[in-house]
Amino acid sequence: MSHSPPDVPQDRLREEGWDRIEDTTDTLATLPGVTVRGHTVVYGDERLRAAVADATDPSLDQPWRFFFATRLWFEPPPRGIGATMFASIVRSRARSGFADRLRERGYEAVERTREETLRTDTGERATLTRYTGRDRIDTGDRTRAVPVEGWVGVWHHEDFFVAGGAYPAQSLSDALELDIETDPERHRSELFSLVRAVR
Repeated sequence: MSHSPPDVPQDRLREEGWDRIEDTTDTLATLPGVTVRGHTVVYGDERLRAAVADATDPSLDQPWRFFFATRLWFEPPPRGIGATMFASIVRSRARSGFADRLRERGYEAVERTREETLRTDTGERATLTRYTGRDRIDTGDRTRAVPVEGWVGVWHHEDFFVAGGAYPAQSLSDALELDIETDPERHRSELFSLVRAVR
């Protein structure tokens, strides 16, 4: 059975300089009698990546911000069992998987710190979990630890959805002594807005 990818605000992402860098369908978990599958799309802020690469010597060409969304489904579809029966399992797996993704990106000291709720555009309440960590950057003359912040949200609207992302939690002008201002508060607001729009 085919399942569509999560619906994300593609026009807005394109206008704001984000490019799709991943589009995958994977088995995310195997539970008694059912397999959890997911279609994930990942976007990177390529405008910011290019600006930092152009402003540094040697060039720091790496992703600084990412946003992702996943639509989940079950194979075979569970019969006679409501989605709420799986909600705690999905939340737990989503959080641990997100923390693993941050570590795979090279972030150190990744810690879960707090939770917030967010109302999605489809009317559901998504539980968002914040993670903090450090991105160790070699600038050629020294190594700097840039603080990072990531959020992952989970909710159910016909299917389960998982969405979130991460960004520098300190202005890159301060963290890397560059003439490039980035605003962690704005990054958080933009990420939350993108998460709200997933359906």
